[in-house]
Amino acid sequence: MPKPDDVSHSRRHLVSGLGVTLGAAAVVGPAFAAPALAAASSDRSLEASSLPAERPLMAGRLRQSVARWCFARTPIHDLCREARRIGLVGIDLLGPEEWSIPAQYGLECTMGNSWGSIPVGFNRLEHHDKLVNDGTPYIARAAAAGVKRIVVFSGNRNGLADREGIANCIAGLKRLMPVAEQHGVVLCMEMLNSKVDHKDYHADHTAWAVAVAEGVNSPSFRLLYDIYHMQVMEGDVIATIGRAWPWIAHFHTAGVPGRHEIGDAQELNYRAIARAIADRGYEGVFAHEFMPEKAGFETLGEAVRICTV
Repeated sequence: MPKPDDVSHSRRHLVSGLGVTLGAAAVVGPAFAAPALAAASSDRSLEASSLPAERPLMAGRLRQSVARWCFARTPIHDLCREARRIGLVGIDLLGPEEWSIPAQYGLECTMGNSWGSIPVGFNRLEHHDKLVNDGTPYIARAAAAGVKRIVVFSGNRNGLADREGIANCIAGLKRLMPVAEQHGVVLCMEMLNSKVDHKDYHADHTAWAVAVAEGVNSPSFRLLYDIYHMQVMEGDVIATIGRAWPWIAHFHTAGVPGRHEIGDAQELNYRAIARAIADRGYEGVFAHEFMPEKAGFETLGEAVRICTV
């Protein structure tokens, strides 16, 4: 099992390795290490004529996906073939060099990686100019590639008060809303735990992130609710999702504790969580972001089965 610091470093390393560059009133709203990606040669690409007439779909209500970095050792074309085979709709957290590949398999890039980084985010005014200058063309490029969701981050606290961090995030993100709205792209701030994986991360509670979303108040800004991270920080997952529902546009999964496969060896009842989300008429993507302990795709298929409701 990787050490917690290794997990945090692994994702940060992959984000930077995927071709991305670094670039309020109340604290709360209403109650409520991966290796480098293997290069895939062009002859691995699947010709459109060889695709089956219809992708096999799971008999469920959620549109499920998988995070690229969790299977970083798998060439992207192989991952797309497997995703199609087990009924996923796409691949999550792709960098620009891979945005166009899922479409070759009848899939989507369900979430684009950020142009920024996890520790350096919108919660500090001194970061805004670079984040806006880098983000403006990045958003346009994503839209041209058909990518409609991009993950963004609050950044680390580094001693900053919650109230100030929220206000700063609102101010910085508002500068990007005109270009995001123009291109039909939604920036999704991810909530991460600051106990185990991302020490000192600011958006580590749902209420904090909801306050940012309320302040930005744009259809092009929503939240990425990571079930694993929020279980570590606050629990009460189903009720919290219900209270924050208007602002949530994306979900991530992983087992607690350990961030490994979901199932009966960890504490979350993912079938119940998936059913509660589906019952609300959710039309977004429900993406698996666990670090598999077992080789191959068997546990990914099992996760899809558990969440097929």
